[in-house]
Amino acid sequence: MRRGKMLAVASVMTAALAVSAACGSGDTGGQTGGSSAAAPEKITLTLQTFGGGTNFGYKAAVEKWNAEHPNVQVKYNNLTDSFENVYWPQMLQWLQSGTGAGDVVGIDEGGMGLAKARPQFFTDLGQYGLQSRQADFPAWKWENGLNAEGKLFALGTDVGGMSICYRTDLFKKAGLPTDRDEVSKLWATWDDFIKAGQDFQSKVKDAKFVDSVNTIYNVVLSQEAAKNGNVTYFDKDQQLIADKNPAVKTAFDFTQKISQAGLTAKLQNFTDPWNTGFVKSQFATLGCPGWMLGVVSGTAGEEFKGKWDVATVPGGGGNWGGSWLAVPKQSKHPKEAAELASYLTSPEAQLMAFKEGGNLPSTIPAQDSPDLKSATNEYFNNAPIGEIFGPSIKSLQPTFLGEKHAQVKAAVEQVVIGMDQGAVPYGQAWQRFGEVGQKAAG
Repeated sequence: MRRGKMLAVASVMTAALAVSAACGSGDTGGQTGGSSAAAPEKITLTLQTFGGGTNFGYKAAVEKWNAEHPNVQVKYNNLTDSFENVYWPQMLQWLQSGTGAGDVVGIDEGGMGLAKARPQFFTDLGQYGLQSRQADFPAWKWENGLNAEGKLFALGTDVGGMSICYRTDLFKKAGLPTDRDEVSKLWATWDDFIKAGQDFQSKVKDAKFVDSVNTIYNVVLSQEAAKNGNVTYFDKDQQLIADKNPAVKTAFDFTQKISQAGLTAKLQNFTDPWNTGFVKSQFATLGCPGWMLGVVSGTAGEEFKGKWDVATVPGGGGNWGGSWLAVPKQSKHPKEAAELASYLTSPEAQLMAFKEGGNLPSTIPAQDSPDLKSATNEYFNNAPIGEIFGPSIKSLQPTFLGEKHAQVKAAVEQVVIGMDQGAVPYGQAWQRFGEVGQKAAG
């Protein structure tokens, strides 16, 4: 699903996460055995996720679980905004050492290739009857939760979907339309998007049109991957193709173009300066997969409620993001943890997460629900998000992501950001991108 941070802060955040490890499965304080409905003593399950704003959208779902399971309480720790640079490296350390990971942990799509290849880290959920959930999910979402041994180790949470979030008050200041249908007409193509940005920038001097290059880069990359074999940095034989894949080059070239046009706030998403950019109105648009709606509302806060709205994305749909929940083998309560993972990925809980944070459900019953189709988002000026995202959910195509995807993604995006911020000359950036990708892939 979601979310990156500057490498420079990774060591600081890793130290902070190490403190959080004390709240992992080793802090359950109860006895193993029995079902969640009849545990002999109270136990605590630790749920660990990542992401900004409302992240996985689990606040209401966890509260409901805790109210209905007095003997099996959930402690919910959202550890960091950053998946690639902080959460996943730390999680892998915990999994390798056999201590520190929670009872249920979130895994972004970028980590699933590696997770699938490490069956020694995760509980076989099939032994607790969760194979029965297969009919709930599209085939690709289900199959990505099967490990190298063909066993079920993870259940899908959300899927991507795409839109553009925009500030209506800043658009009004620029003399641009503010109605979401009219805004959508401004940018049928990405070239139109740049033209709208140039128009905006000619009228507004104290804000930039786009938040960051790496947000837009990932939106375009997700669209282009669907046109180029549904691969990005690795082919399906796990061979690095970052500097050979037309999807990557197209996304890179567009990013360079929008940077050279002076339309970006030169921020990196999921960093403190980016978070500050929301509350200081430093940018007017950003690419918004469904889960990003919760990031925007949770980061910008109540002061900006009703000032954000949602329009269609240029160039058609795309599938950026989506996560899974797994149960590490180090959990002292794997049966109860499996039940929790199943509950949090149920159609009911997925609709709760959609209502809370905009996370688009991956289960078929939730996708077909009238509650999704009629949903609006009060924060985003009552945008009909069910109508905006709903029709595209079932047509989303899975993108193959290699075992080393997360580490390569983290590395090459530093080049994209450096190019925008002036640290990497435009003329040298593509070559640097390829070199850095090769080094990160080992």
